[in-house]
Amino acid sequence: QVQLVDSGGGLVQAGDSLRLSCAASGGTFSRYTMGWFRQAPGKEREFIAVIGWRSGSTYYADSVKGRFTISRDNAKNTVYLQMNSLKPEDTAVYYCAADLFGLKSVIPRDYDYWGQGTQVTVSS
Repeated sequence: QVQLVDSGGGLVQAGDSLRLSCAASGGTFSRYTMGWFRQAPGKEREFIAVIGWRSGSTYYADSVKGRFTISRDNAKNTVYLQMNSLKPEDTAVYYCAADLFGLKSVIPRDYDYWGQGTQVTVSS
């Protein structure tokens, strides 16, 4: 059983930066494709970024491209989301997710395990 623990959220002002972390346990982290999603109140869960397990290749949603960076440290079983130039519309609960089959999908149902989420609030 894979367990994911999200952390690093908080209340910041527009233009600030935050780094989210997701610590994994209970499996072979280095073999998992890892994604970040977010969900704002009243909205569907939205894809943010994904990083592959083999080459570390990345893919981003257009809404965060150039501002957010996903990375992973397999020695620490942790994936990160560096968020710069935050905007009020980035306010949401952020979730990491593990894909055991390497799909690198943007669809939430393609992911097998989820973190509990961490709240990010950006004030204007």
